[in-house]
Amino acid sequence: MHHFDPSTELQDYLVFGEYGGVNPSITDSSTYTFLSPERMKELFDHEVEGCFLYSRHWNPTNKHLADALAKLEDSEAAIVTGSGMSAIACAILQICDSGDEFISSRTIYGGTYALFKNLLPRFGIKIKFVNTQDLNAVKKSITKKTKIIYCESISNPLLEIADIPALSELANKNKIKLMIDNTFSPILISPIHLGAHIVIHSLTKFINGTSDCVAGCICSSSEFINQLMDINLGTAMLLGPVLDSHRAASILKNLHSLHIRVEKHSKNALYLAENLERLGVKVYYPGLPSHNGHKLINKLMNEGFGYGGMLAIDAGDEETADKLMKKMQVEKVGYLAVSLGYFKTLFSSPGHSTSSEIPKEEQEKMGLSEGLIRISIGLDNNIHKTFERFKKCLLEVGLLIK
Repeated sequence: MHHFDPSTELQDYLVFGEYGGVNPSITDSSTYTFLSPERMKELFDHEVEGCFLYSRHWNPTNKHLADALAKLEDSEAAIVTGSGMSAIACAILQICDSGDEFISSRTIYGGTYALFKNLLPRFGIKIKFVNTQDLNAVKKSITKKTKIIYCESISNPLLEIADIPALSELANKNKIKLMIDNTFSPILISPIHLGAHIVIHSLTKFINGTSDCVAGCICSSSEFINQLMDINLGTAMLLGPVLDSHRAASILKNLHSLHIRVEKHSKNALYLAENLERLGVKVYYPGLPSHNGHKLINKLMNEGFGYGGMLAIDAGDEETADKLMKKMQVEKVGYLAVSLGYFKTLFSSPGHSTSSEIPKEEQEKMGLSEGLIRISIGLDNNIHKTFERFKKCLLEVGLLIK
């Protein structure tokens, strides 16, 4: 278990508003005035600390959020983007040229899979989908053209755990970048501490936590963040995935309660996972000794935040899964909805929603069953009551015998 504590780093992040407000002021400007033409020319040539040009480049509010996220991930720097997908696209396109290759885990979010499988090859970028749990398979896939190894720290939706230190060793040996999507495990896993070079998040999920916006971020070295924001060559500058400053301000406020929320999500998820497993339900949750990544996550995780708020259960077949989810919504277990990290429990059938972009034969290869239900556990204060409701639903669809 790692002893890095991101919550303490965040606790020390103090930034005041223009008039001494305890929240930083929101900069509601797309452009900024200069006192001299020379200063403007200087800024077009290189970054000037504390000086702003145009909000597609930097905005003070977005900069406050980016600096806080860098503290969370213990990276030198960060930028915020309009969505998690734009963060992934910008980071990859900054590194890969036409003719380059990269290796991706085969179990990733469906939107990421579609970007890699369908869109990037149009620009001459070749992607090899590999079972990143098998380090030998990763090793064999590396060529002189490989630029990145990409995976999720806790994979969507099967919750496989990436061996970040081992993948980092492979990446460093071959002078390539290890890029990790840490959306499922903010604060509880710190990929940069474990050897990752680039960390991305969909801020939409746990980091924001209130399912009211879409946003993303990239955390990395100052050198890489400066490349992304370069006026002439930066993908985050030139593709324009800007986050609105009002949204950045609201995410920053929510970020400060992340440690409390993740701890509660984890506690609730572990309680449900253990009790569902006792009933004989097939449960995927890294906090269970039966999970194939249990030993590994114990080595990688930061202390005190639990195993995360995501779990999955296998209802056996599509029809039973659909019936069960319908019942779960009626019985107020939570909402039948995509996305995750909300204060209410959200559930969906990944094979037909968040992973539907992945072809059926690929889903089968990775072990994604037709009956799989992915569940983002909420902040319920009475998780025992939630479990009783869950149990009632399982009985009604015939998954439990009285």
